[in-house]
Formats: sequence, structure tokens, C-alpha cells
Amino acid sequence: MTGKSSFADSMIVASGRSARHVSALADHVADALKKDGYPHPSSEGRELGDWVLIDAGDVIVHLFRPEIRQLYNIEKMWSMPAVADAKLI
Repeated sequence: MTGKSSFADSMIVASGRSARHVSALADHVADALKKDGYPHPSSEGRELGDWVLIDAGDVIVHLFRPEIRQLYNIEKMWSMPAVADAKLI
């Protein structure tokens, strides 16, 4: 995410096979982040399991059901080249 974002250094995008699988993956990822020194990763979306966002500060993790991942296609948004000196209004 270098040159594309000031809020995170890395973003991970992955899919689970079902809502239950996505929620279980989210639990596993959150535990692994805690063990690796990210003490309080926050998350959103675990209840539904369609799209879980885990924010560990420098690392952002998106876990999707396949249909939801295809719908939002966030890889395409972040694959665009960085705009030098862009100013937001």
C-alpha cells in the first residue's frame, strides 16, 4: 500500500467458503495478530460473516465470502496506480 494509503502499510484480502468459514478465519487471524504483537486488533462483520474487516493498525485484513468479494472487488480499487501529489477536496 506504499504510496496509496497513509492509514496502513499492508492489506491482506482473502476468501472463505461460507459465512461460518469467514468468521472462523477472522478469529484465527485476530489470534495470530495478537501473538505477533498487535495487542488489540479491532474487527467488524464477524456476526454475519459476509465481509470481515480486521484493523491491526499497520495491517488491514479483509475476509470475504466469494460472492461478496466479487461484488465489491476491492483489489481493483487498490490496484490503481498512486496519484502523485493528489489533493482531496
